[in-house]
Amino acid sequence: MSYPESAPFRRPAVVVLATAVLLVMAVAALAYAVADLAVLGRTVDAFRRAAGDTSANPQQIGDVVTLLRASAVLSAVVAALSAPVLAALALGLLAGRSGARVATWVVCGLGLLAGCCSAAVLIGERSAPLRLGTDERVTAELLGLIGDAYPSWWIPLNGGLSVGQGLGYLVVATLLALPAANAWFGRRRLAAPTGPSAPHGFPPAPHQPAPPYPPR
Repeated sequence: MSYPESAPFRRPAVVVLATAVLLVMAVAALAYAVADLAVLGRTVDAFRRAAGDTSANPQQIGDVVTLLRASAVLSAVVAALSAPVLAALALGLLAGRSGARVATWVVCGLGLLAGCCSAAVLIGERSAPLRLGTDERVTAELLGLIGDAYPSWWIPLNGGLSVGQGLGYLVVATLLALPAANAWFGRRRLAAPTGPSAPHGFPPAPHQPAPPYPPR
């Protein structure tokens, strides 16, 4: 007697959409890393020109330039490393791996936190100037020139990317928590084999006693 096989699970639209959002975010992270390094040289040159009109000495200007370069390189490295992570999570989601969904939730939580912190820093830099003690007035003046040294479109772009990043992580986490996603990631557990069993309505095979020993 043959038994019909269960219908194959179709990948739900919510999982496909979450995967697409992750891939778009991965491409955006790579583009941001390239743009960050591309504008670094012009930003440093603009900062040096502006710092030349202050009372800062070359050592103080060099220290701030080092800080500016280190910050830009660190941001580019983090963005470049996040791209393959997001792509790997997207592939795991398409394969229906429950571990990939859990890892995606963790990354979404961390990414949402980082996006909110980045947006808060950008807003704080534009709305409230850095205030230090009177003995550090020159340092405060130099740090205040960093925002103006970047291209005019760079700060709004960073703000938009921070907001988009937070929304993207929130959308992905929400899509993966929907019932359709639960069914997709739980299909392996439901379809896991439980071992051979007798068909319904048939008694188990009787125990066969061991054959007697032949007489000696």
